[in-house]
Amino acid sequence: MDIFLQQVVNGLTLGSIYAVVALGYTMVYGIIQLINFAHGEVVMVGAMVALATIATLAGSTALPPAVVVFAGVACAVPVCMVLGFVMERVAYRPLRGAPRLAPLITAIGLSIILQHVALLIWGRSPLSFPQIMENPIFEFAGAHISMVQIGIMLISVVMMVGLTLVVYRTRLGVAMRATSENPQIAGLMGIDVNRIISLTFVIGAALAAMAGVMVGTYYGVAHYTMGSLLGLKAFSAAVLGGIGNLAGAMLGGILLGVVEALGAGYIGEFTDLCRYSWLADLLAERCAQNQHFVLFGSNYQDVFAFLVLIAVLVFRPSGLLGERVGDRA
Repeated sequence: MDIFLQQVVNGLTLGSIYAVVALGYTMVYGIIQLINFAHGEVVMVGAMVALATIATLAGSTALPPAVVVFAGVACAVPVCMVLGFVMERVAYRPLRGAPRLAPLITAIGLSIILQHVALLIWGRSPLSFPQIMENPIFEFAGAHISMVQIGIMLISVVMMVGLTLVVYRTRLGVAMRATSENPQIAGLMGIDVNRIISLTFVIGAALAAMAGVMVGTYYGVAHYTMGSLLGLKAFSAAVLGGIGNLAGAMLGGILLGVVEALGAGYIGEFTDLCRYSWLADLLAERCAQNQHFVLFGSNYQDVFAFLVLIAVLVFRPSGLLGERVGDRA
């Protein structure tokens, strides 16, 4: 039971990060029907900028740790927002009327370009998060949860709720939903469609920056290739919940994180061939020597995200909550 609760805590932490990144995917898709595969690299840039800033300030100033971390966030968010705006203006807007394959290939190309730009700026070596803050660990029902994990989950909830309020309770949100429904009609009603699309990319990039800071803080490192796998997992979360649906992205991210953590915690036990009597007889010598013959270990945890994606695409292509699509004349 202790293992189960611990993996649930770890899964909720991972799921919170996946949900924040998935929101960026689902916002862009909801507006212009584009899968922005470069979004994971925006997360990477946010993490690299934040950790580089934090490492520089921690080594050269005597500022309080909280101020240093806030400075890292304050640098990462504007950089990613500008990056998101430039990506939309330079790479995606000229292709808005092109066949869907063109912007998709462009997104993949942008992802590769951003990786190599990060390689040139920060090098191949991972950036480490300096130990400037205490990270107390609390025990709850046998499970251990750190202050960093609590902070990640709380900040994620605040961002999810804030984004939902923006989309459904503000004039900007009304304009975004109108643009998503029908850009041509929205333009005729006085909405600046290009501005709304750019703002959507900027908001998504700001969320990506915060996710990058959370990933760097949680794992303690950032690397120029970290965005690829994280982006694919977040995309899987968005598809799981129903891409184009904000609630679906949140639900998909949380579920994917919990499934991945539980899978990593129990896959070694379930694939230990020596625990099955009919196989233990066949592997008697091997089991007698090592007591265990594990087929898959916890290093296979990344597989679960894509197994879930395949299952969803096969049995429910629209996702758990599906995409809210209005009837058009």
